[in-house]
Amino acid sequence: MKRHFKLIRLFWSTTIAAALEYRLNFLFATISSLGGLTGSLFGLSLFYRNSYQFAGWNWEQSLLLVGVFTFLEGIATTFLAGSLGKIYKHVEQGTLDFILLKPVSSQFWLSTHSLSIWGIPNILFGLSVILYSGSKLGLGPINYLAGILPIASAIIILYSIWFMMSATSIWFTKIYNLTEVLKGLLEAGRFPIAAYPSAYQFFFTFIIPIGFITTVPAEAILNRVSNGTSIVSLLIASLLFIISNRFWRFALKFYTSASS
Repeated sequence: MKRHFKLIRLFWSTTIAAALEYRLNFLFATISSLGGLTGSLFGLSLFYRNSYQFAGWNWEQSLLLVGVFTFLEGIATTFLAGSLGKIYKHVEQGTLDFILLKPVSSQFWLSTHSLSIWGIPNILFGLSVILYSGSKLGLGPINYLAGILPIASAIIILYSIWFMMSATSIWFTKIYNLTEVLKGLLEAGRFPIAAYPSAYQFFFTFIIPIGFITTVPAEAILNRVSNGTSIVSLLIASLLFIISNRFWRFALKFYTSASS
C-alpha cells in the first residue's frame, strides 16, 4: 500500500508540474466550469419559475443536488477522465505492452497515472453550491458527514462503469463515442430521479445507477435516506469495482500484443 501511495504521489506531481506550464488554461477551465454551472442552474430554474417542483424536492433541495452533481463532475474530470480516457490510446498505439510489463497492477497504473487539474473549478463550485443550499436548508455538520459514504460510493460506481467501458477498447479501439454516451447519461444526474417517468427511474437505478451517483448522496445529506440505503450504495460500488477488475482480466485474454 505504501508503494502505491508513493507511485500516486509521483504520477500526480509530474502531471501537475506539466499542467502548470499552461496556467492560462486553468482560467479558461474556470470560466467553462462557471458557464456549465450557470447552465445547470438556469435549466433548473425553468422548472421552478411557475411554482412547480419535483416530487419531494423544493428549490433549495434541488440546488443541493446540482451542487453534488457539479462536485462529482469535477472529481470525474480531475481523477478519472485524464487516466481512463487514455486507455484506448495505449491499446491503439501498442504502449499497453509496456504497462503490462511493469511490476504493478495494470489497472492501478492505468487508473492513476494521469491527473487533470482542470476539474478543480467544478469541485470548488460544487462544494460552494452544496454549502450555500445547505445554509438555506439549515443543514449542519452531521448532514454533510452523512453524505461522505454515499459520495465515496458514487465515485467508485462512476469509476467502475467508466473503466469497464474503456476496457472494451481491447475489442473496439474507437470507443470515444461510447464514453460520450456515458457522459450524456450522467447528465441525467442533474435532476432528481423522481423527475423522470417510472421506466427511466428503473433504468437509472438498476441498469446505469445514476440515482446512486447523485440522488442518493444528496438525499443522505438531507437526512432522507436510512443507513441501510447508504450501505446498499457501498455494496453496489464494491460489487462494480470487483466486476471491473474481473472484466479487465477477462479483456486482457483477448489483447494481442503489438510486439507479437
